[in-house]
Amino acid sequence: MAAGWVKLCGIRTIADALTAARANADAIGFVFAPSRRQVTVSAAKEIARGVRALAPELLIVGVFVNAAPEEINDVVDTVGLDLVQLSGDEPLAVIPQLTRPVLRSVRVTATNAEAAMQFARQAFASRKPPFALLVDAHVPGRYGGTGQRADWALAAALAAEWPVVLAGGLTPENVGEAITQVRPFGVDTSSGIETDGQKDPAKMQAFVAASRAAFALQASSQQREQQKEAVP
Repeated sequence: MAAGWVKLCGIRTIADALTAARANADAIGFVFAPSRRQVTVSAAKEIARGVRALAPELLIVGVFVNAAPEEINDVVDTVGLDLVQLSGDEPLAVIPQLTRPVLRSVRVTATNAEAAMQFARQAFASRKPPFALLVDAHVPGRYGGTGQRADWALAAALAAEWPVVLAGGLTPENVGEAITQVRPFGVDTSSGIETDGQKDPAKMQAFVAASRAAFALQASSQQREQQKEAVP
């Protein structure tokens, strides 16, 4: 997949899923872990069925926190997930046991910078590396979905070495700046596209549009840099 990946997470209805597709998002996320955005497996299966019929190009990601590999694989098969997001404390040894590519969450702060870098080195040196790292804010006792902004400087350091999907407090208003500073492979949001706890179609569309514009500028900048380097 090319850089410029946009995921809208915390989807709970077919209407929200199809809004994401019409907005030109690349992926949606179903949260199966305890959360106010949690969906049941049966509800996710029905939404996924509608997505496959009407927007087959939209990738479906399942978000899990410390679930057993067998449970995750069962949900993958039942719902028809394309990717698995591990957002808990799962060891890297879990990844080879899963039947889909893995987006591995890393919650970062300035105080755990070296630990985050070391985790990334181990992850991408392993026999089955993750699809990408999802870099989120570190909030003690929480596994994501907090709306708190991640450490963009640390995220940028990680993104310079490995594929990073930036999450944590992203909104239509700040995602362009985030992409410019971090230069990630992709971006992910949930609370940033909600109003009063519900997905807001206008915000969903605005988030994807702002992301696409920033990624286009990033690609153009990279192309200019490459052209300069090619000049003898």
